Amino acid sequence: MTRALVFPGQGSQFIGMGKSLADAEDAARLVFEEVDDALSQKLSKIMWEGSDDELRLTENTQPALMAVSMAVIRTLEAGGVNVAGIASHVAGHSLGEYSALAATGAFSVADTARLLKLRGQAMQRAVPVGEGAMAAILGLSLDDVKAVAEEAAQGDVVVAANDNADGQVVISGHKAAVVRAIDMAKEKGAKRGVLLPVSAPFHCPLMQPAADEMKAALADVSIERPCLPVIANVLAAPISEPKGISNLLVEQITGAVRWRESVGSMSSLGVTQMVEVGAGKVLSGLARRIDRSLATANLQEPADIEAFAATL
Repeated sequence: MTRALVFPGQGSQFIGMGKSLADAEDAARLVFEEVDDALSQKLSKIMWEGSDDELRLTENTQPALMAVSMAVIRTLEAGGVNVAGIASHVAGHSLGEYSALAATGAFSVADTARLLKLRGQAMQRAVPVGEGAMAAILGLSLDDVKAVAEEAAQGDVVVAANDNADGQVVISGHKAAVVRAIDMAKEKGAKRGVLLPVSAPFHCPLMQPAADEMKAALADVSIERPCLPVIANVLAAPISEPKGISNLLVEQITGAVRWRESVGSMSSLGVTQMVEVGAGKVLSGLARRIDRSLATANLQEPADIEAFAATL
């Protein structure tokens, strides 16, 4: 069996995530402490005792999800399981790409936490609250959604931002244009068009100010060669060179998350099992929609990790 480790993005968060792992495993607890220290913030308290609204703030969600993923990785490592020894590739959905890079040694945990905190803040600053929106369009192909977005723009910005699976494409841009696109998509046969509860229009050209901020921040961070190839969101293809990684992370801010193609790329490279590392099961569900031949597993709770390790 050839495995890929995949790391979740925004939307997978929930209050209490990572708590049982931190209580059970010293290696996991140390990750949360390291993230708290790096941010000079009790992020773990927000994750375990805070409100949904507080955790949903982009600047909190992004480092929090990474912390849970890395707590799982460190727990595996403490048990003698080496990432490079169990997988052929890694990938992450949007912010999850940073988790994938941390898991493969390209970034330190502390640097990843700081980068994601800034990324969340920069994305929020890029567009005033209420001016942007995102929506899921269900039941149309990527090409059909792109055509709808082009027609709906009418001088505004609206683009296909996340190609998640067949018939599940997320659009992003100016709110008025997104609303127009929802109506047009339904006219063209979409099953549903649903505005998403997000605070900014991610992965569209309106995020250029955030991309500029991240370019400067990434220039000041040491990036090592990852121990496994990373399937980059904007390429849907593997990359390992540190300079290329930095450039693509900047491009990712305004570019589309090509997740459907990324999963297809991993399958074509021989991957037969996709292991979701961290909170939730969103990526496992998408994998089953994209390629039913892929086996899936989820590593989130101590029992999950124990059961998985027993199969190695």
